[in-house]
Amino acid sequence: MVDLKDKDYVAIVQCHIVKERCSGYNCERAFNKRLGGFSAYPGDKAYRTLYLTCGGCCGRAVQRKLSNLTRRIKKQEGIEKDRIVVQLASCLTKDNFHSSPCPHLDYLKSLIVKLGLDICEDSYIDEKSEKRRKAGLYSAGN
Repeated sequence: MVDLKDKDYVAIVQCHIVKERCSGYNCERAFNKRLGGFSAYPGDKAYRTLYLTCGGCCGRAVQRKLSNLTRRIKKQEGIEKDRIVVQLASCLTKDNFHSSPCPHLDYLKSLIVKLGLDICEDSYIDEKSEKRRKAGLYSAGN
């Protein structure tokens, strides 16, 4: 389990394809209200956030983007990797009305781990989608 009180920076990775039609509002709202996948974040702590996409299938660009982030933030602000957490949005991790979970999810995780970054999963948890997942209405059963 990632100790979120020791983090200062949250890089929220969203599906590139989903972001072509999704504004990301529900993820941003969930983060600020500490709902869904963000409920474990201390509410009294201010975090800096960065929203980015995986870059499209197969998601390989996420490694380049996060590598760029870690280099720049260390050089410009002295923030080390251990102060950063990568939050994989629900559009990557769960069956929902957008799509099934990312077929490259394990690959994305392996790229992020190679960079030495901690990972958390999920962001906005839609009530209707959660009911459908529990009822087994989504094919991947996630």
